[in-house]
Order: sequence, then C-alpha cells, then structure tokens
Amino acid sequence: MLRKILLCSAMLSASAQGQAEFGASWTSYNNSFDAQRFSSLQQINKSNANQLGEVCRVQIDGPASFHAGLVVKEGIVYTGTARETLALDARSCEVLWKYTRNPVEGGLCTGSNRGVALLNGRVFRGTCDGHLIALDAQNGEVLWDNQIALSEKGESTSAAPLAWQNMVFMGIGGSELGVRGRVLAFDATTGKELWRFNTIPMGKEIGAETWERPQTAKTGGGGVWGVMSLDISTGELFVPVGNPWPDIDAGYRPGNNLFTNSIVVLNAFTGNLRWWHQVAPADWKDLDLVAAPTLYRAQGAQDYLAIGGKDGYVTVVDRDSRTVVFRTPVTTVEDIYDKPSKEGTRMCPGYAGGVEWNGAALDKINDALIVGAVDICFIVTLGDAVEYTPGNPEFGGTIEPDGPTTGWITALDKLTGNIRWQHHTIAPVVAGITPTAGGVTLAGDLAGNFFVFDSATGNILHEMYLGGAMAGGLVTYEIDQEQYIAAAVGNISRNAFGDAGLPSVVVMKLSPEMATKITSSGNDQVQGRQLYAQVCASCHGSEGNFIADHRISNLATRQSLAETIAIIKNPAAPMPKLYPNLLDDEAIEAVAKFVHDSL
Repeated sequence: MLRKILLCSAMLSASAQGQAEFGASWTSYNNSFDAQRFSSLQQINKSNANQLGEVCRVQIDGPASFHAGLVVKEGIVYTGTARETLALDARSCEVLWKYTRNPVEGGLCTGSNRGVALLNGRVFRGTCDGHLIALDAQNGEVLWDNQIALSEKGESTSAAPLAWQNMVFMGIGGSELGVRGRVLAFDATTGKELWRFNTIPMGKEIGAETWERPQTAKTGGGGVWGVMSLDISTGELFVPVGNPWPDIDAGYRPGNNLFTNSIVVLNAFTGNLRWWHQVAPADWKDLDLVAAPTLYRAQGAQDYLAIGGKDGYVTVVDRDSRTVVFRTPVTTVEDIYDKPSKEGTRMCPGYAGGVEWNGAALDKINDALIVGAVDICFIVTLGDAVEYTPGNPEFGGTIEPDGPTTGWITALDKLTGNIRWQHHTIAPVVAGITPTAGGVTLAGDLAGNFFVFDSATGNILHEMYLGGAMAGGLVTYEIDQEQYIAAAVGNISRNAFGDAGLPSVVVMKLSPEMATKITSSGNDQVQGRQLYAQVCASCHGSEGNFIADHRISNLATRQSLAETIAIIKNPAAPMPKLYPNLLDDEAIEAVAKFVHDSL
C-alpha cells in the first residue's frame, strides 16, 4: 500500500510539473499538437487586461514578410523570417543568437516562412532554398542540413515543421507553380528521411482515378505550406493540403483532384493513409487548406475535427463517422458560378480570403471555437490555354480584388456552430488567436491593432497599436510567476496580407505604470506628422486616400477641426477606437491638425 501511495504521489507531482511547464511555455506552433492554442495561464484576466503595457521590442529583419509563429521554452523565444532564425530573451528581447541563411550560388532568399519546431534542444525549420535544417537551440549552429525540395521546379519549404517522438514532419509547397505536393518525415537526430506521402496520387495510389487526365497529376499542386496537427493518442498526423494547379482552369485537370483542398490523415509512424476529408473538389477558386485543423473532444468520447478554410467556413467533422457536423461561414460568402468565365466572375472569398494559416482556437472555458478570417472579394477571369513552365507561376487566368479588404473574429459554439459573437476589424485577421484560462482572448489584425477580448461576450477589454501588421504568432507564457504576451509584428508582403512595419517581436505584460499610450509633447506639425505615420497611415495611406469611401485629403474643406477631433475620439466601425488608451487629448489634437493642414 505504501508503495502505491508513493507511486501515486510521484505521478501527481510529475503531472503538476508537466502542467506548470505547459502553462509556462509555448513549445510548439499552436501550443499543443492538437492545435487548440489554449493557454492555462490566468494572471492576465478580464479585470486587469487594460493594464497591459509594452516591455520591449526588437527588429529581427529588414523589409520582409513575417508570418511565423513564436515558440517559447525556458525563457527563450524562437522565430524567424525567410532568411533569419533567432533566439530572443523572452523578457528583455535581447538577441541571444541569430542564424542567417545564405543560399548557395548567390540565390535569392525570398518568400515567407511559417516558423520553427523545437525538440530535444534542436530548432527545426525549412529554408528559403528548399532545405530542412536542424540548429542547436543553445547557439544556432547547424547540426544537419537536408535538401528536400527543388527550387527550380517551384518547390518550397515555407511550412512550419512539427516535431515529435524524434521525428520531424515537413511539407513541400508551391501549388501555383505546378509542383506535386508531398509530406515527409525525418529522423530528428540525423535528418534522414523516414517516409513520404504524395498529396497528388498517381498510378496505383489511392485517389489517382480522380485525376481524369492522369498526366495533369504530375503538376497537380497540392502543396503543404502551413501547419500540421497531431493526435498523440492515436498517432494520427493531420495534414492540410493546398489547391490544384492551375488554380482557375479546372477544365485542364478534370475530376475531383484528390487530395487537394483536403485534410489528409496519416499514420505518423509509417506515412500510410488513414482517411481524408476534401472540402472543395474540382476547385477553381483557390480554396486550399493551410491552417492546422483543431482537434477536440466533447459529449463524452466524441472526437471532432475543426477545419478553417479559405472557403470562408469553419467545417467541423465527426472523426468517428467522418461526416460533417456543421459548416458555419465566418466571413462574407457569396453564391458563385460552378465554373469561371472569360467575362469574369465575382467570388467571395478565395484568393487570399477566408481562414489563412492560423485556424480556429478552442476556448475551453466557454466551449467555443474562436477564429480569425479575411473578408475580401475577387473578380476571377478564365484565361487562354495553360502552359506549364517549371518554376513559373500560372493561374490559368487572372484575379483582381473587388472592394475593400477587412477582417472578422468569430466565436462559435463548438457543438452546434452557432455564432456566439463576432467582431469586424478594419484589416484582415491572419495572426494566431489565443484564448486563456483568464477568460480573455488575444488577437490582432493587419492594421497593427492588438485586441484583448472578453472570451464570453466579445467585448473589447483592451486595444493597442503595435506599430506594424500582425501576421504571425501571438502567444503567452510565464516567467517567475509573471505572465507575458509576445507578438509577431511588422510584415511586408502582398497587399491583402499587410505591408506595414518591419519584422519585430513585441513583448507585453501587466505594467500599469508602463501601459502604452502615445502622447504628444506639442501640437506642432512635426508631432502631428509623426503620429499620423505611426497610427493612421497604415490604413489611410500617406496621402489620406487609401480607403476610397473614407478619403481624408482636403478634410478641412468638409468639416471643422473640432468635428475631426470628435470623430477620432469616437469613431464609427471599422475605424479602431484609439482614445483614450492609445492616444491622449494632445495627441488627438496634433494628428487632427496635421490632417487638416497638410493632407
């Protein structure tokens, strides 16, 4: 009996330590392999969220895209851009080490990267020249380097790896360039390939018959360029697969085109196919899947799979019966034709719309799925004959944005899909969503606005402008009993995904005396110009005319200075509320005068 008591005590102690470590760190892209993104920390809560202030920030690269997640362990943040990988002190933002990728033969290091994986003192990531590498987490030295993709064929390694059980899982992207997608597993110690699964089947592979012109499968797309999730209890790896090639001209590749636009479920140890769910067969609307599906259990032992897609829906699938439980739109979704036309077809969303590389998070306190989305419409026009050229993009037509680009944050009942609350943002939401045990949910948009929501009601408890587009990680962790929040800020990429600020990591904590508030030391032209550039230009543009139906150039001819000040203090949606948390009275007057006098 005594032995049993001691054994149970040891198990409880180990469990408590594991829970403390789980809350203290954020050790994978989505905090847990099931992609729930929930944090057990609760120091930051509904009563004190408005006391958050910036502790530090550090620029990590020059003008570049910054879509990566943030991984935190033992007080160190790991992240990177296409060419940089860094380890940062999680309290001071001090750069502990930096690894810069220099492609061989003078090749360019461009594109984007979703982030890193961490396992057994090693940092794993894809590189801009088609390699998978392992770095020493202590100093950034290269431990192994394996070329796994051919850049000359358009293949890329922009996905975030997933590391587990001494294996590293990685996808190959490049759907717009006519690749044949695949997901691979590697030995984490040596970098040796263990298995691979082709996401575009050929020959006798399951699904090959869905490519009715078999030769088109060779360049069929199906890239894996986002994040995967994993059920460690079943050993199932859940892989989001991208669109077919060419994007628009579905007539070039007749059939349902498996496994494009699908969640493919593999045996993590062997790579063998278990099952799949295809969201959009025979696609011409670029409705690829990129976000890791969220895995959760409810109603006893019922297991669900939540898919956030570029079709604008959250689709929840029963993992046992493999049937759809609900499909709820989380952005503007309009009826469209069955096929594209040469006259042009309007579609909403797609081609940069819907749910991008960060999917639904699980609010365990309120039994809700919370997800960010892009609200954008396009005119899609079918082109002439498709011609494949290795390494060059080919859409099979043209696309053109139609109307404004905004965003949504939506909370859904996890069992029914009913909308609990929604918030419409002035800019797209592609950054990670993070609900916590403190009853708050962290989020951000591409205008650089950081939000803390009451998870139950959707009311905004705190809002800060962080100085750049938020397109990547937004995480929380604990050091010495203090809860911190770290955000990926600053992004230069195609306009729908933001072009404000330089890639930086910003760290915040509860600091009433440091709570961020922009003040003006005077009402002169210089102060107003600086404030406009810092706060307003990302949405209104340098000349004030970026938002067509909200032009603010020549504003002084249409309204008084007092009216402008009143509007800034109490704006109508989707303009964010900046006063009094972000701008004080003097700052409001300074920027209003600049708009009146100079635009």
